[in-house]
Amino acid sequence: MLRGVYRLFSWEHSYFSGKARAYLRYKHHCGDLGEGYEDILATPELIEGLLTPRSGSGAVPQLEAPDGTWIQDSSEIIDYCEAAHPRTPVIPDPETLPRQCLASYLIELLADEWMVVPGFWERWYFSEEGHAFSHLRYNEQQWGSVIAPDASGEQRRAAGAAFFEAAFGISHSRTRPKGVYAGLVHLGVNERTEQAWQASQHRILEVLEAHFSIHDYILGGRPSLGDFGLLAPLYAHLYRDAVSGFALRTHFPLVSEWVERTNGENALNARRYGQRLYSLNENGNLVGRVANTDGGEWLPDDAIPETLMPLLQVFFQEMWPVLSDASAVLGAYIASDAHRPDGELPGKTFTATPGFEEQQTGEGPLTHPFEIGGIRSRRMVVPYQIWMLQRLNGALGRSLATPTGRSAVTGLVEPFERGEELLAMDDLLAGCKVRKRGARLFSS
Repeated sequence: MLRGVYRLFSWEHSYFSGKARAYLRYKHHCGDLGEGYEDILATPELIEGLLTPRSGSGAVPQLEAPDGTWIQDSSEIIDYCEAAHPRTPVIPDPETLPRQCLASYLIELLADEWMVVPGFWERWYFSEEGHAFSHLRYNEQQWGSVIAPDASGEQRRAAGAAFFEAAFGISHSRTRPKGVYAGLVHLGVNERTEQAWQASQHRILEVLEAHFSIHDYILGGRPSLGDFGLLAPLYAHLYRDAVSGFALRTHFPLVSEWVERTNGENALNARRYGQRLYSLNENGNLVGRVANTDGGEWLPDDAIPETLMPLLQVFFQEMWPVLSDASAVLGAYIASDAHRPDGELPGKTFTATPGFEEQQTGEGPLTHPFEIGGIRSRRMVVPYQIWMLQRLNGALGRSLATPTGRSAVTGLVEPFERGEELLAMDDLLAGCKVRKRGARLFSS
């Protein structure tokens, strides 16, 4: 186990920072993170002078390990810390708990790379002028607190407003989108599809509201990788942002309670993991008991809660066809004359990667048709999603290596349309292998 303090460089309003921070907070709470961690606001000074030189990227979150290793990416942060601190795992063992392991990875992937679209849409749609409800001023303050942390409150908000205009073109986002607005277009959001994306998010929230009425966490009574994955969209964008936060608390109070529980801060009423409830015995003395559902553990015997199955259904109905098609398109691109062997690919980004704009927009070779809510449109291929599939497939391979594991996984995916395709991911990914080096992606 590594000794020393980890340093997490992040923002409170960052999508993936919430995922990494809650994970580190949980591991520290369990006493399984060495000497703990420090959460450091990643100001422009630190991004330019420290993060980018050390990791090659200015994206957050980033983690500096006690031995000086730098990790940029929330999934890799979790993987690194799980390997270094395995006493209280958040990823079920693929050999002994194959069903729960697969479900955790699928939900993380759904949250990271599918829910990111409606999550970002909610933030920026309600930051446009002209809506009856707007959280533009709040978001200006959030961003200004990073951009100009030493300024007065009014100056911080002004800095955020200037950044929004320069980086996002927020006053003309519908007619000349750039930055995250352009990224939403590249990911398949337009006037025809935006309501379908929002309906997809609403469907997921309805499933989660029903699930959290019975279980405190995704797999029962303690958090797993799937919980921390879901926290990415649900905390920073849907819970904290003013308009979407009001809607979440109003219509999905159990999901809101789970956000507080999983975030692990200001969560006394929310049954944070490890919390105890107390009663008085006949002598008037306090007697404690486990506060969490399911005895504070994942369900026994590798069971998947029935209330979780509709969430997996969303993955297979909506996201899996996109991932499958994107894998084929990426494989064709890698094999073409347009790409040199082992060459760089577009990175993890919310818009077309600089240098790949022609390939990832319009009818480019790194785009493909897709469907959301019965509406056909087009979106860019994101090679990072293929890297995520490879990571999942590595764990899945360990599960499929034994007859018992194969039977368990097959039984989980068979009820879903195209679910059994997951068992043949080696073939799907054979022509589009992706290698990750820091924040950059290459064909392999």
